[in-house]
Amino acid sequence: MAADAHGTGGKEGEGGGSRSLRERISTQAEDAIGKLADDLLGNPTINSALERAFSAREKVAQAQETAMEALNLPSASNLDKLARRLRSIGQRLEEIEDGVERLDRRIEVIGDVARQPANIGERLDHIETRLDELARDVTALRRELAPGEPVPAAQTRAIVPEG
Repeated sequence: MAADAHGTGGKEGEGGGSRSLRERISTQAEDAIGKLADDLLGNPTINSALERAFSAREKVAQAQETAMEALNLPSASNLDKLARRLRSIGQRLEEIEDGVERLDRRIEVIGDVARQPANIGERLDHIETRLDELARDVTALRRELAPGEPVPAAQTRAIVPEG
């Protein structure tokens, strides 16, 4: 029965008992690791060793950057800056390309409008030809009228009904 009291025996606790045992072991392990971490961070020797290690790491990084600059080689931060700059230039270039495409479409529209005066010129020529024909018809009608007979006053004005 002692096994059942701890949840490791019996038919009822076969699946559930091992899970609770696992949970208990996990909880105990987490507690032990947490206590160990607290003890290590609280230990002045470990604490000063960590500070010296981080300080040394920072000094090594500075020395590496200085050596890279002396050799005229880019550092990781320089490459990151360059990559950001290239992305920015790429975006600007895309914006310029879009602007050029819009400008190209506008120029096409202007070109279409510029070609229209040729059509307008043709239409004006046709209108002038038609006016010449009408002028000849009017002249012919005047000749058909009796050469000495004046046009009656009633015919000189057209009466337009209001309405």
